[in-house]
Amino acid sequence: MRKTIKMAVVAAALSLTGVASAADLVFTSWGGTTQDAQKAAWADKFAADTGANVLMDGPTDYGKIKAMVEAGSVSWDVVDAEGDYAVQAGQNGLLEKLDFNVIDKSKLDPRFVTDYSVGSFYYSFVIGYNADTVSEGPKTWADLFDTQKFPGKRTFYKWSAPGVIEAALLADGVAADKLYPLDLDRAFKKLDTIKSDIVWWTGGAQSQQLLASAEAPYGMFWNGRLTALEQTGVKVGVSWEQNITAADSLVVPKGTKNKDAAMKFIALATSAEAQKDFSIATGYAPTNLGSAALMDEAMRKTLPDAQSASQVNADMNYWAANRDAIGTRWYAWQAE
Repeated sequence: MRKTIKMAVVAAALSLTGVASAADLVFTSWGGTTQDAQKAAWADKFAADTGANVLMDGPTDYGKIKAMVEAGSVSWDVVDAEGDYAVQAGQNGLLEKLDFNVIDKSKLDPRFVTDYSVGSFYYSFVIGYNADTVSEGPKTWADLFDTQKFPGKRTFYKWSAPGVIEAALLADGVAADKLYPLDLDRAFKKLDTIKSDIVWWTGGAQSQQLLASAEAPYGMFWNGRLTALEQTGVKVGVSWEQNITAADSLVVPKGTKNKDAAMKFIALATSAEAQKDFSIATGYAPTNLGSAALMDEAMRKTLPDAQSASQVNADMNYWAANRDAIGTRWYAWQAE
């Protein structure tokens, strides 16, 4: 979910916002309200239970992970990364294998478990609109691509990742069970029809700002960001029709000096209680299968795992195998 794709020189890539001692555990994520919730639900609890000093860093930067591992100078111990990147990075030797004697994977959603990663949280791309400024919002991806019915700007995620290409194909009539392999020619042709009306968001906070200000009164959003925006008093409309799901993952960069502590941190972060606390704070679904039973029914009904009727699961393995080629074409298209 949220890419920093810029490759900096190694010296810059290895810099940290703070200097950690060997006794510290560094947790890196994407910032904003999501990382605030991770700190409260996971890091603070881990520090209280173990006495460890958990430092927060970010944003997650894939070039930085690669540079640290290749230089043998790894400063990040646990990283929240996008699911397709986690699969690819594990295959490319950039991650430690997880210790499932410490982490109980039997309690976790198997869709989001690999030898090198476990689901951090489970989210959906949904259609959202500012109900204070438009009387009616798009209900389907086809609606969101219909500039006659819904004129004006719409906002989409800028980075090459699962979500936008799938939405374009669904809007063009591709059946959900026929999405993969992705027909890129068809997807980009569909995206061409609204390219001049797209305002790109690069992170969750920006997506909220675009919607709240009505600069883009509708678009594609992470569901949790709409939940958080509603809590500020903005009237938000949401459509879960063909919501596109994926998960962030927790990974451990290869060569961490705090491997044992990293495994214990992940074990706590993916426990039923910790996942429940994070979900309540963010509106994202837990990856621990036991967390739902710890929530009240009203809360459970608002989460992505309760919106399964027309749900579309993004294929992380497909994206891991094709993310570089798709990314090359994606950024070239944006620059045209």
